[in-house]
Amino acid sequence: MSGWIWIIAALVLAALELALPGWFFLGAAIAVLLMGLALLLGLWTGGLPMALVVTAILTGLAWLVLRRIFGANRGEVTIWDRDINDN
Repeated sequence: MSGWIWIIAALVLAALELALPGWFFLGAAIAVLLMGLALLLGLWTGGLPMALVVTAILTGLAWLVLRRIFGANRGEVTIWDRDINDN
């Protein structure tokens, strides 16, 4: 497994995020980039199946962090759990 292939895949996912925004592709791009760097630096010695599992977990974590930092999309419905008239 070459780390360069993972980095190219990260760039493709980042470009896909520009066409279809939603934070998922950017989270996946970040996770794939991290895995590619780990492979290039020799930090990852596991096989491809475990690399895919770790990348999937990193994708979820990156997505959660991006949602926490940048918030919800403007088009999403806001659900109010508190009334303005409640004291």
